[in-house]
Amino acid sequence: MKIENRVLPDKDQIETMINDPGPDGPIVMVNLLKFREKAAYADGSNPDMTGREAYAHYGAGVAPLIAKHGGRMIYAGPVSFLMLGRADEMWDQVALVEYPKRASLFEMSTSEAYQKISHHRDAGLEGQLNIETTPDFILPS
Repeated sequence: MKIENRVLPDKDQIETMINDPGPDGPIVMVNLLKFREKAAYADGSNPDMTGREAYAHYGAGVAPLIAKHGGRMIYAGPVSFLMLGRADEMWDQVALVEYPKRASLFEMSTSEAYQKISHHRDAGLEGQLNIETTPDFILPS
């Protein structure tokens, strides 16, 4: 299994987001995040900030945008242990975000408000995997 962390989707992934409405119903994005040791802002600002700190600025800005587009944060937390399997390098954090549909994620991530905060994400991340999932069953509350 080859795994490649990235900060931005490739051309085929963008085309799919534009042209494929995706599943009929909600999706949950599994975000596996790898932070830079030091933030890398394009303008050279904040040279003493860690990648995790830069990403926290992004998180504070994106949370209301997720809600505005009908989504919700389900969970976010640091990776503490690999219980099964092997990986050359671990991710630093996992986040689960639910959206009403794939188009909601696309609309949010292409909005002007998102563009104003995305530089914090880019500065903080070394790379990530975003995995779209759909619910098979609903747990009782």
